[in-house]
Amino acid sequence: MHRILAAIVAAGACASSLQAQTRPPVLAEPVLTLAEALDRAGASSPFQDAASAGVRAAEAQRRVAALRPNPSIVAETENVAGSGIYRGLRSSETTLGLALPLERGGKRQARMALADAQIGRAGIAAAIARADLRLRVTQAYVVGVTAQRRVAVARDQIGIAAEVLRAAKVRVQAGRASPLEEQRADVARLAAEGVLERADRSAAVAGTNLARLIGMPVGALDDSWFQLVDALGPLQPSRSTGTLIAAAARADLDTATAQVRLARSQRVPDLTLSASARRLEQTNDTAAVFGVSIPLTVFNGGRSAVVVADAQRDQSDALRRVALLDAEQDIATTQAEAANAATTARNATGPALTAAVEAVRIARIGYREGKFGQLDLLDAERTLLDTRTAAIDALAAYHDARARLERLTAEAPIAKDTDR
Repeated sequence: MHRILAAIVAAGACASSLQAQTRPPVLAEPVLTLAEALDRAGASSPFQDAASAGVRAAEAQRRVAALRPNPSIVAETENVAGSGIYRGLRSSETTLGLALPLERGGKRQARMALADAQIGRAGIAAAIARADLRLRVTQAYVVGVTAQRRVAVARDQIGIAAEVLRAAKVRVQAGRASPLEEQRADVARLAAEGVLERADRSAAVAGTNLARLIGMPVGALDDSWFQLVDALGPLQPSRSTGTLIAAAARADLDTATAQVRLARSQRVPDLTLSASARRLEQTNDTAAVFGVSIPLTVFNGGRSAVVVADAQRDQSDALRRVALLDAEQDIATTQAEAANAATTARNATGPALTAAVEAVRIARIGYREGKFGQLDLLDAERTLLDTRTAAIDALAAYHDARARLERLTAEAPIAKDTDR
């Protein structure tokens, strides 16, 4: 009899082994890394398209600024439809010529200088758009990984709650515990199912938002990157020199300075030279006519426009200094946030998590053996859940702070002197 049972067990084991060998392998879901998400977002993004269009518009404006004023055709007829000898067209004088405006005061050069400053500002705006897009994608990626981690924790909690409920039923059926324990365990299981439902919904929304940014469906995300916490070391002095923020503030100041130059050039009146040919109908003769037109700056000499431009330049200079102060303050604050989050993440994913897991293991064994009460087990389970949740929150805060710090310290594409 024992030999027959042994043969049956051996045959079953062989069949199971053969089935495992012939079963097709389960393909793992491809993991979308942060670098791939950033590349996908940079390939097609309306934010970068808008910035590129701004650069093209500034370059086109530069070509417009370099153009000279158009000449004018002058045509006029005098001494017509009068009385006496001026009746009809017998004494008419017809003049046909060309008028050419001549710009003075360096207006064309001032326009070109302003256009150059605007091109530089548009280029910085394009770099800012790329940095902002990188920040948006990174933050959306962090939210997505965080949501997936919460789903995994919620599923584990359902398994734990089901195991606690099973143990409670065994104790109740054995008469070693009150039916209240089974009811309490069932309530905990239902609460865990609700948490999983909310976590699934949040993960779906996070995945959809990330998919909108990168233009492709989102599956599994890189959990190993999410758990990586770099050693930041001591806080460094925050410096905004050479960053995009400083470059943008300086470009605004350069644009305002170019506006001052243009306003001053507008104070110099332009000349209009004209050369015409006049035909005298009465004598059938032709004569040349030359003219010069000079506007009189009596009511508007352009002084007020210069005052306005000077004030706007002073405002831009003050705003530049404010932007540098704010940037240095934000960099220092974000550095501290990243360091604090890193410390919390290392503690929550290290000794604290190990201790919580060990406490749950001991509480489960003690509960099954009747040495611990159900409240002790539920308290240990709650502590483990809080520790895992705190670890996820700390990792999310760390990566978000690192992304914001990278954005704040992003270097400008063209180095500019910001120590002015």
